[in-house]
Amino acid sequence: MTKPLIVGNWKMNTLCDEAVTLANDITDIAQSLASQVDIGICPPFPWIIPVANAAAGSPIRVGAQDCAATGDGAYTGDVSATMLSTCCSFTLVGHSERRQHHQESDDTVRRKLDQALIADLDVILCVGESGQDRTDGIADDIVRSQLGSALDGVSHDQLANIAIAYEPVWAIGTGTAATADDAADMATTIRRDLESRFGSAASIRILYGGSANDSNAASFLAASNVNGLLVGGASLSAERFGAMLRQAATA
Repeated sequence: MTKPLIVGNWKMNTLCDEAVTLANDITDIAQSLASQVDIGICPPFPWIIPVANAAAGSPIRVGAQDCAATGDGAYTGDVSATMLSTCCSFTLVGHSERRQHHQESDDTVRRKLDQALIADLDVILCVGESGQDRTDGIADDIVRSQLGSALDGVSHDQLANIAIAYEPVWAIGTGTAATADDAADMATTIRRDLESRFGSAASIRILYGGSANDSNAASFLAASNVNGLLVGGASLSAERFGAMLRQAATA
């Protein structure tokens, strides 16, 4: 059975002291759960190193919320995967907020994923449809297209370093989550797509993201082909995030 993966994406929240306190509190909770659930947190860029120091020696993995689509160079304001690899073990790429607010194309997401793999970072690749896509009945097509673009050129061996997070765009930050059946249906679509591309994908973890919280976590974790959660707002509370970790540990 695949060990569940629960990742907290703190987005553009917390000051440094708040981030370190939150990391310490989550670390305390995580110590007894490491054998049952894998745990990651993605603080804002400025707090990665102090949070990594706070989590050092614990089962918590520290990741980045994004990385540059290029290597090091004259790219003001960007942070390369190579830089991140000195203090992170993984990164998100393709988050719906990056696609929406920064107009990141599928090609940009693919280049970011490539840079992360070159830097030996694990990757959580985010995919998901808009509300209009779902209304139009093309949600599966959109997600398969995003997968196809991002994973173009990825080898079967590299796939072991990638998890997929399904994030219906209409559920991100809205407080309205998809249903467990919605998550299961799309996770199954994703699993089948991966199998068609790579032959075998049983070990690849598929996460649900989109207003996941301590009230609905258990239902998503019980959904077919869902192996974990990418958590936004609820991960800013150690109490709520800890409750989700405990639910994952007994799923």
